[in-house]
Amino acid sequence: MPGTEGEPTTVTADSHALATAEHTPIAGLAHDRRGISNPILGMILFITSEVMFFAGLFAAYFSTRAANRPWPPEEFADVLNPFSVILVATAILIVSSFTCQLAIRAIRREDRRGFIRNIAVTFVLGIVFLLLQAYDYSILFEEGMTMGSGPFGTTYFTLTAFHGAHVFGGVIMLGVILYRGMAGQFSARHHDAVEATSLYWHFVDVVWILLFSILYFL
Repeated sequence: MPGTEGEPTTVTADSHALATAEHTPIAGLAHDRRGISNPILGMILFITSEVMFFAGLFAAYFSTRAANRPWPPEEFADVLNPFSVILVATAILIVSSFTCQLAIRAIRREDRRGFIRNIAVTFVLGIVFLLLQAYDYSILFEEGMTMGSGPFGTTYFTLTAFHGAHVFGGVIMLGVILYRGMAGQFSARHHDAVEATSLYWHFVDVVWILLFSILYFL
């Protein structure tokens, strides 16, 4: 508090700190979050580790393929048909990425109904993809191709099964997001968990496109 005339002004440590904070460029950051949020940053770091994981699987696949000729073996030359149920499953997974992004756009506009609708569609499409992949496995089993069918069968089922496990994890995440969304927990200002889940879902979509192209066309 300023002193009377002729007396010096007394400045306490607390008042000095308050005055400094009020004129500091970073003042108020506790109430004005900037940068990447913790959920999104955590998901980005997790996806980075998953990229390295799948890179190792792809490297193992190409190394095994180079050491085994012909590829695929003659008995399985016509087993992996890209224009079968697996193509439908691929299209469904790609569409699910678009519906997931539509859900993000909806929640950013505070359109809760559109958000819930699109997340629900994405959730259902993810389940349908898993069911179609299981059906495709049953067809391959009938053709005599299993994980024990030499390097070809081992690499195919290892790559696709690991991806399927990631899709299953993504479906669970979508289910949690859908449940929380129906409970009214997300808004235009608070939806980091939705953004993080969408990043993961786009990631598994991209990985499948690479898998499908490599396993069925190269």
